[in-house]
Amino acid sequence: MSLGKVFALDKVANLFNIIRQNGGLRGVLYKLYRQDDIKDGVLVGEDKYGNKYFENPRFFYGRNRWVEYADRYHLNYDASQIPAEWYGWMHYKTDLPPHQDPSRPKYKWMLDHTENLSGTTGQYTPYSTTRPKIEAWVPPKSA
Repeated sequence: MSLGKVFALDKVANLFNIIRQNGGLRGVLYKLYRQDDIKDGVLVGEDKYGNKYFENPRFFYGRNRWVEYADRYHLNYDASQIPAEWYGWMHYKTDLPPHQDPSRPKYKWMLDHTENLSGTTGQYTPYSTTRPKIEAWVPPKSA
């Protein structure tokens, strides 16, 4: 067993590599604030919304691909902000990222990706023409 393994110098070197890759201590603290996690990995690609996709084969299968959401989302990010083409790569349906996959279909009838707006002011609210069964009580006006 090497002396570096005994004193965990490889772990310390890995920590310094993570700090360097994430933009120094300030960048690491910012990523910890936004994502509660810091990792090192290879940038695989970026979608048109600004999300960046990373991969590191040293991590467990299922944990070795991740997304860093665009800064414009700040802390209001969720998984519905990942477009379908990157969703397939993130969930191991394909090993090729969208920009390297020549067999990916592109038709003019395909809509652009939109995130799920449930719980926000932009959510879908159906219009109903039926009369409500229960009407709200309106207090009588005082004279």
